[in-house]
Amino acid sequence: MQSRTHTCGELRRSNIGETVTIVGWMENVREVGSNLAFVVMRDFYGTTQVVVEDEALMAVIKPLNKESTLSITGTVRERSNINNKIPTGEIEIVPEKIEVLGRCRHAELPFEINHSRKADETFRLKYRYLDLRNPEVKNNIVLRCNVVSALRNAMTEHGFLEITTPILTASSPEGARDYLVPARKHPGKFYALPQAPQQFKQLLMTAGFDRYFQIAPCFRDEDARGDRSPGEFYQMDMEMAFASKEDVFAVLEDVLPPIFAKYGKYNIASSAPFKRIPYLQAMEEYGSDKPDLRIDLRVKDVTEELQSCGFGPFEGNVVKAIPVSNCKLTRKAIDKICADIEVQAGSKAYWFKSDENGAIAGGIAKFVNADPAIVSALTEKLALAPNTLVVLGAGKKEAAQKIAGVAVKMLGAACEGHMDKERYEFCWIIDFPMYEIGDESGELEFCHNPFSMPTGGMESLLAAERGEIDPLSIMADQYDLVCNGVELSSGAVRNHDPEIMVKAFELVRLGEEEVKAKFPAMYNAFTYGAPPHAGIAPGVDRMVMLLAGEDSIREIIAFPMNKNAQDIMMGAPSEVEQKQLDELHIAIVKEEE
Repeated sequence: MQSRTHTCGELRRSNIGETVTIVGWMENVREVGSNLAFVVMRDFYGTTQVVVEDEALMAVIKPLNKESTLSITGTVRERSNINNKIPTGEIEIVPEKIEVLGRCRHAELPFEINHSRKADETFRLKYRYLDLRNPEVKNNIVLRCNVVSALRNAMTEHGFLEITTPILTASSPEGARDYLVPARKHPGKFYALPQAPQQFKQLLMTAGFDRYFQIAPCFRDEDARGDRSPGEFYQMDMEMAFASKEDVFAVLEDVLPPIFAKYGKYNIASSAPFKRIPYLQAMEEYGSDKPDLRIDLRVKDVTEELQSCGFGPFEGNVVKAIPVSNCKLTRKAIDKICADIEVQAGSKAYWFKSDENGAIAGGIAKFVNADPAIVSALTEKLALAPNTLVVLGAGKKEAAQKIAGVAVKMLGAACEGHMDKERYEFCWIIDFPMYEIGDESGELEFCHNPFSMPTGGMESLLAAERGEIDPLSIMADQYDLVCNGVELSSGAVRNHDPEIMVKAFELVRLGEEEVKAKFPAMYNAFTYGAPPHAGIAPGVDRMVMLLAGEDSIREIIAFPMNKNAQDIMMGAPSEVEQKQLDELHIAIVKEEE
């Protein structure tokens, strides 16, 4: 126990009469007169009350600021005012010796340690070492450690080898901006920090390793979100040789539910097999490829029924509706939700309600009521019953779906009886389109991962090349794992055939030489006989965020950056000396004002 006999969370009634030594931080001190003080000592494990009843020891305590570190040796006795809220609440220590190990030289702390979560985030990040003393904050980091350990054990038990892959590698086009590292010995050239170990793990499969995983750091120069940390994140990267998506699904459906049930805020998690939803179906029924299956609301297409109702925003547009039965929201609350939907979706939402008598009222009711045939058609399509709220979105198909998806989440959370919050619901989103028309280019582009195997293989690609099928109809053997509306990971059966890979890229106007130039190691390796392989990489940060019940990913990272990708505690990013720049053959060019 190092310099202590017990921790501050360990002593119990059975220790009464023992002489013990505890160490930790002086969390609080309450002086009662000149010769009596109640001191609360805190360490990693808990808190213990110390009662100072000696004038000499009072002289040690009096000049100390809170958060000073102390070593206290004394006798354990029964506590007269028992505190049942803490494990050590039946005992206290009467000290014989108090030694100051580390003096806190600040009379005023940036925030109260036990209330640090209420402090301004800038202060929390600047003084993160103090923030982490808060047991609530510390517990999230402990949870993360336990989850990572459980993941490692489970993957090892499933026959996976943990293999680390390089951090300094080559830049490759993977969707986000790279972090570049100048190569001192190779002027004008740069390493890149890996956005993911994607190519390395596929090369491991080609090298003959059957099952690989690692808790992998990944680096992407992208903006922060509530569920995405800027700069650096971690994923449980895995790959399997001679495998299909069914093999990948079987592993994660066995590994994840017990971990979520054991460590999660909720102790109920989906059991295998997880529900599988084709991408196009998910967009139609949930308005999102990240559906929250705890919500029972579904999207209905009412374009045909409302096209001729005379309401301008519906004319010539796709119209999606979300019926909400037994809705008790007031008109004011409905208008507030519609305004919030507009902020998130970027387009307006509309509504009407079937009142307690079944009559259409409120919102755009006059347009619906303009034709009894419309009322009849909507009543049948939406199964309208009294007290049913209907929220609608209109626009091009993607815009209408986005409005509907945002509405489903907001209404599920706001309307009683439509969301079973205290559980973890997993699902697989499958059958993603291989290609799409780019918003900026107006030409065919990869929709998600260019290294996924197209459904139908070479035959599908050749048929598209010959004009026999629309390339937009080609699906990829690709899948996402979603839990409670959060995308945990993307994965795919990989395109391991160099001829199929080249043909897939040719459809987006990239020839064989360009493929070889951009992905030389992988292309060359595949020409030596590559096994079919598949994999996935659940995000560790997002996983722990869900388990902890936190809304911000920064709450489960020991030393997170702020939203602007700055570490304000360490002062990163920072300027460097000219000597360092010269060694790297780098010149800073200032922008003209």
